[in-house]
Amino acid sequence: MDDLERARRCGEQMWINDKASQALGIEVDIPEAGAAVATMLIREDMVNGFGVCHGGLLVALADTAFAFACNAYNDVTLASAVQAEFLRPAQRGDVLSAIAREEYRGRKTGYYTIRIVNQDKELVSLFRGRSAATGEALLPAQK
Repeated sequence: MDDLERARRCGEQMWINDKASQALGIEVDIPEAGAAVATMLIREDMVNGFGVCHGGLLVALADTAFAFACNAYNDVTLASAVQAEFLRPAQRGDVLSAIAREEYRGRKTGYYTIRIVNQDKELVSLFRGRSAATGEALLPAQK
């Protein structure tokens, strides 16, 4: 199995139990190992009292892309820190894409940049994530 196939199989395994991302209507694509794109339509129930997308939902979208990017190596990996920068508001009806890219991956930690853009490719938010690998296999053992 090559790196991309392994990354996609890990993503499929994660998706089975990712009820939060499923409930938010997030779709995930894995273009290469160490990268992921999570896409979400901003619905009526996702806007705050000012009529813009709730910041916590932007974090959830970014965290989903981050999780699928850093779990590409069959080693259960969790977020250990995240930094968020909100640059422009997202509106009801916007389609947002969180694009996660691996910047560094060591034996136990990794660093990822996640950019959220809208359907017009305008930058909405920037995230920086640090991951910690547990050493536990994500994929079921092959028989």
